[in-house]
Amino acid sequence: MHHARPNGSAPLRHARPLGRRHLALKIIGGVVALVLVGVIAFAGYWFIRLGSNLHQAPLSAGNATADATNDATDPLQILIIGTDTRSGADAAYGSQADSSGYGNSDVMILMDISGDNKVVSMTSFPRDLMVPIPKCHDPKTNRDFPAQAVGQINSAMAEAGPGCAVDTVNQLTGLKIDHFMVADFNAVKDLSNTIGGVQVCVNAPIDDPASGLKLNAGNNMVQGEQALAFLRSRHGVGDGSDLSRIKSQQEFLASLARKVKSDGTLSDVSKLLSIADTITKNLTVDQGLGSPQTMLTIAGRLKAVDLAKVSFVTVPWEPYTGDPNRVQIKQPDAGALFQALRENRDLTAPAPTQPASAAPSTSSPSTPAPPAYDKSIQPVTVADGSGVAGRSAELVKFLAGQGFTKTTQFTAPPVGATNVYYGANFADVAADVASSLGIPSSQVQQAPNVYGVQVYVGQDFTTGTHYTPKMPDNLVAQTAAQSTCQAAFGQ
Repeated sequence: MHHARPNGSAPLRHARPLGRRHLALKIIGGVVALVLVGVIAFAGYWFIRLGSNLHQAPLSAGNATADATNDATDPLQILIIGTDTRSGADAAYGSQADSSGYGNSDVMILMDISGDNKVVSMTSFPRDLMVPIPKCHDPKTNRDFPAQAVGQINSAMAEAGPGCAVDTVNQLTGLKIDHFMVADFNAVKDLSNTIGGVQVCVNAPIDDPASGLKLNAGNNMVQGEQALAFLRSRHGVGDGSDLSRIKSQQEFLASLARKVKSDGTLSDVSKLLSIADTITKNLTVDQGLGSPQTMLTIAGRLKAVDLAKVSFVTVPWEPYTGDPNRVQIKQPDAGALFQALRENRDLTAPAPTQPASAAPSTSSPSTPAPPAYDKSIQPVTVADGSGVAGRSAELVKFLAGQGFTKTTQFTAPPVGATNVYYGANFADVAADVASSLGIPSSQVQQAPNVYGVQVYVGQDFTTGTHYTPKMPDNLVAQTAAQSTCQAAFGQ
């Protein structure tokens, strides 16, 4: 006998199959939940693993640190440092004496990523570059190191760690670097092995006993020890100097970028995690970069960059006046580069032109704090070496409008680059005068025979009241899209 359903509806014909569907849905739901738990656990495992791989150190050695930065959307500056320390797994590359301390920063490259992720610049600093080094505090030994009027740039890290190297580059360039990465010898070997080698080119065979580099003429695939040897070799390439080695580093990094891009590594999570695991084992970073999520965020920003917009440059240099075996900043070329970096400009594009009447507001704070001195009584002199009639009078009038009413002028021998010089106890006045004119801090220095402040106007500042140095021709050595060939020693 059938029991009628309410409202005269048909009887339930498939009650048991419906029960099976409910069971199936429960099973599917359980599987989905299990998969989700697995994914979360996998991500958690990698984040813990990558985080535990990293070593951390302060971003600054007691000086000003970076502004608050959104690592996902803001312009980003990361100082990449290759250390020559022979501690730990690197002991095979030196003696016991080499294994103490932080090591020298034998490789120093500033990576600048634009806010829209369309432009990346890689600026190399020669290891023998003589620069001012600020006062630095070593957090490990609690020791303070006094400021140096001039010192070799790669010694800053040896004194007080990577934070001192960051402070030195900040002072030199006028930037506020956001992060740093310090890699040792094994980072290069392990990374090159993980990605299956990097192709490099040399124009003649190389057999360098000092580094162990052995290459045939033309293209060579290097990895492991040979990749490290290519980056370390001085006597096997170019003129045998560190400056030739920089060219090898730029060629290697450009080729590495092309390979990673062509392999789709930055869009492949498994490949990216494998590389991240390899790199982080040999990496020291600042606290802000110590999160694996931050590192993956930055990697994500790089995946869509056009390789033709990844530029490799070397800080403009000239022989150091105190020692021809060292180099110093070449002005005004270096000042132009540093200003371009501060403005996050595309170094592969033509330099922008600026009207002579441009206001200095782009380099001066909109509401500057009042100085701790009376501007109207400060002795400021404009030494006109521009070769342009009436140039000094124009600048004297402008500075008077800025409050420096005791400014005088005279005609000076022509010079190529503009600089601001100051005497004892006038450093703050010089900084304000330079800021008013848009002259970068790298072109402000103390001079023993100057009383007060002297603006020595050069042939790079012939119009207007805001200094905009011209970018040097052929500044970009290559882009990541270009294949280049390193010269063997003597070629």
